[in-house]
Amino acid sequence: MQQVAQLAHSKITQIAQRNGEAVDSLIVEFVDDAGAVVHTARFGGMTTKSAQEAAPPRSQPTPPAGGAGHEPIPGLSKSAKPAGASALPGVRNIIAVGAGKGGVGKSSIALNLAVGLARRGLAVGLLDGDIYGPSMPTMLGLGALEQAVVAGRLQPFYVHGIKAITIGKLVDPDRPLIWRGPMAHGAFKQLTEQTSWGELDYLIIDLPPGTGDIALTMAQTLQLTGAIVVCTPQKVAQDDAVRAAGMFKQLGIDVLGVVENMSYFVGDDGKSYDIFGRGGAEVMAQRLGVPFLGAVPITMALRENSDKGDPSANFEGTDGAGGRLRDALENLVTNLESQAALAAMRSGAQKPVLTIS
Repeated sequence: MQQVAQLAHSKITQIAQRNGEAVDSLIVEFVDDAGAVVHTARFGGMTTKSAQEAAPPRSQPTPPAGGAGHEPIPGLSKSAKPAGASALPGVRNIIAVGAGKGGVGKSSIALNLAVGLARRGLAVGLLDGDIYGPSMPTMLGLGALEQAVVAGRLQPFYVHGIKAITIGKLVDPDRPLIWRGPMAHGAFKQLTEQTSWGELDYLIIDLPPGTGDIALTMAQTLQLTGAIVVCTPQKVAQDDAVRAAGMFKQLGIDVLGVVENMSYFVGDDGKSYDIFGRGGAEVMAQRLGVPFLGAVPITMALRENSDKGDPSANFEGTDGAGGRLRDALENLVTNLESQAALAAMRSGAQKPVLTIS
């Protein structure tokens, strides 16, 4: 055991030196399956000098393409480790949008929810938390806009009536982010905590697919109003969505409801085509005992508006497929507002108001 402890001490010290930190002392504990400590190893550490002073000079390796080995977001100060989940100052509701798998239109739902809420006069922020595959630069039409950093804090883009931030405007868009979990964790925390959000009624967080590091980081650092699970009517998507809902519940996050995206396709002839089936997500929501927030169709206009970065146009259809898309999105926004208000009352953050006239 002592050899293992020595190895742990060596590795942790190396990591600390690489991050410019110092290790004063270290305790390595070995526990059994029941969690009882069976062996303890204590190490006297380095002096209180900085790691740069204590460590011998060494050459700096060239990091792989994509940023591995660098501070996640250059120009920002390193954020302190939180004592626990906390609220963002000035942000009233934080809503996560997740899915058990990719390709179900989670980012599209997150974006349209944000824009829909803003169109109702609410102050809304959108955080593109899909660190490895950010799509918001395209869907928001950010184009050649440059990310601004003022006094060590990110300044969100103000587009389509919302404040938005995305890792996609901080890295080379043509290079993959070859980052291990801790790097993605650090990047997400910086995007969340070191952005000048100001006063917001809602912050919508577009999560990456699956049940990995980012969702865990979010749960550990933020007090969420709740989460939305997105899936298509298809059985294989529902299977993964059930796991996503289970993850949120296990992390102590309220599931505000389920959205069925690509519920049906509206053709130029005005007819509906159930490409992936229809109604499966609503049945799944009933089985999970969570609200069904609504079904959103897929239309040619929705795809075109996403590609050209004009989500506001999704709310401006007047007839045919455009009108049905608009109505579906407006219904979704209304249901989200209702569920968020209920969640806030359950948590004690908001009390019901009785008005007598």
